[in-house]
Amino acid sequence: MSESQPGRESALAQYACIVPRRGSRRYDQPEDGKRTAFQRDCDRIVHSNAFRLLLYKTQVFVAPLYGQYRTRLTHTIEVARVARSLASILHLNPDLAEAVALAHDLGHPPFGHIGEVTLAGLMRDHGGFDHNDQAIRIVTMLERCYIRFDGLNLTWETLEGIAKHNGPITGEPPHALAEYSAQHELELDTWPSAEAQVAALADDIAYNCHDLQDGLRAGLFHSDEIVELPIVGEAYESVRSEVPDAEARRINHTALRRVFNRLAEDVLAASSMELAAAAAGSVEDIRKAGRRLVRFSESCFEDMKVIRSFLKRRMYRSKEVMRQCSRGIDAVEFLFGHFMQHPSDLPVERKNDFQRTCDSAGKARAVADYIAGMTDSHALAEKERIKG
Repeated sequence: MSESQPGRESALAQYACIVPRRGSRRYDQPEDGKRTAFQRDCDRIVHSNAFRLLLYKTQVFVAPLYGQYRTRLTHTIEVARVARSLASILHLNPDLAEAVALAHDLGHPPFGHIGEVTLAGLMRDHGGFDHNDQAIRIVTMLERCYIRFDGLNLTWETLEGIAKHNGPITGEPPHALAEYSAQHELELDTWPSAEAQVAALADDIAYNCHDLQDGLRAGLFHSDEIVELPIVGEAYESVRSEVPDAEARRINHTALRRVFNRLAEDVLAASSMELAAAAAGSVEDIRKAGRRLVRFSESCFEDMKVIRSFLKRRMYRSKEVMRQCSRGIDAVEFLFGHFMQHPSDLPVERKNDFQRTCDSAGKARAVADYIAGMTDSHALAEKERIKG
């Protein structure tokens, strides 16, 4: 995938999200004459405490033990770069696509997917837990650094993208989304902007490619095995035919970069056709289209399901990864139980949240907020400190 050309960002499509709607920010603030509203959103996200903590949170491998592999932060940076490039080439607003991508994983607790599943189980009777929902809670409430308001006061368009970049929210919305949307309606039943849809597919492209790369590096599988996968096999064949004597590490890297490019080019081709067919004249037409307009082709989507199935079987559920995940499960369960019984051990801010509410759901939410904000190493160390 080639980088966007200079000046290309100014030639936005008529269905791009060019500027925020009137009253986009919940709290009125004067505009910045040097940055667009969405560039300000990007800056606020990057400078937030939650964003910095992603450096020490698991992507697949537990972060403190595997410094050479992706963490939640490096994954997020890769997604943001892909989203910006795709949006630019599709004549969408790259600043909005980047903002959604930068914030899309802010709500992840420590220990990756298994940490989220564990916390969701503990919160089942208290409103549940979901990382997208928690991201909204962080950027609208839990980041408390500005004088006049809680949260980051992001634009409506960025909040919409965080909330529903994977599609409309059907049925009863999660806790934080329902709470925030009641005060600042996010139109949860519609599709998001094309920029938010780009961010969702950038996530798919990034993690499928970098998880293959990290799995190879960790020795969970070998190149002779992944050449049996669709798209991947063709990439390896082309590289080996061009440079048969190259060392394995360079072949792996080059082949997986070609897989990356193939997925990106597929999104660009399929989405261009879909957007043209929809004949959208505005961003509102995108929201009311009734279907995803930024997408993979059907054949590529089926190929990606095969790749994801392989990764689930050989990487996400491997003995090595599950062994590390078991430590995370134990830590999250122990800490949740301990702080529910001993809220005085919570830090001051979360202790105040805990004491401010009389119902068990609110108290459990304060505990979940604290645990979700921990890094992997913090959670493990806190467990050992309390037990000791």
